Amino acid sequence: MDTEKSKFDIFRQKVHIIIYGTNTMMGRLFDLVLLGLILLSVLMVMLETVDFIDVKYHNILLICEWIITIFFTIEYILRIISIKKPSEYIFSFYGIIDFIAILPMYLSFFLGGAQILSVVRALRLLRLFRILNLVSFTGQASQLRLALKTSRVKILVFIYFVLVVCVLLGSLMYVIEGKENGFTSIPVSIYWCIVTLTTVGYGDIHPITPLGQVVASFIMILGYGIIAVPTGIVTAELAQNKRKGSIFLVGNRNPCPSCGEQDHMGKAEFCYNCGHKLHDD
Repeated sequence: MDTEKSKFDIFRQKVHIIIYGTNTMMGRLFDLVLLGLILLSVLMVMLETVDFIDVKYHNILLICEWIITIFFTIEYILRIISIKKPSEYIFSFYGIIDFIAILPMYLSFFLGGAQILSVVRALRLLRLFRILNLVSFTGQASQLRLALKTSRVKILVFIYFVLVVCVLLGSLMYVIEGKENGFTSIPVSIYWCIVTLTTVGYGDIHPITPLGQVVASFIMILGYGIIAVPTGIVTAELAQNKRKGSIFLVGNRNPCPSCGEQDHMGKAEFCYNCGHKLHDD
């Protein structure tokens, strides 16, 4: 005979439905409130850096910060107590972000100037994918992650090649231009080569001699070709993975259209997390 649930177990169940149940009215309302507070929190971080706004509304901003921090602290605690294995959330990617985001305000009690670390609240923007339940975005992110993973060796080899080119051409420019033209050392010359090769071009250092200008022109033209290489590598991997169908087998297996949970059995009809039907008839 089943034992009657305690009031705490009933409370945990209700909280779990509200926080994790995106297919319920209360769950969606909670997500909308959470979304608004995240955007408001990030906006306040930006406004605090504007001097005249901070001087005029410092106390108001501080009070709002504490209200939002307390709300997210309560949410963090509720997420922990509403699941069977709290460690799964605490040490998860989003759990770590949530903890880091609420930490600065409490540190400001003990460490002077720690409040400036509140800029890390911008990390909460990463939670928008989960809050908005963008399953298609999750699938696209999985495709890109797989493409980067399969092409990482090629990209590392390419980056090594670019670094070698920068060292060689930077050293060459140091010999050609010399200290009198602003190329005071080989590291400075390598810095100039990287800035020029990536087409950033700060203009703080530039070649004066005709030969140096010829080499600089070559580096600029080379830069346009180099920028396109990583894009081509990743794009080729995306196309190859799509042809093989591996993107549907790795990282995005049979996702739930409601909560986004993956790795359902091939013949499963309902989501093991939220109970939503997996496929429309």
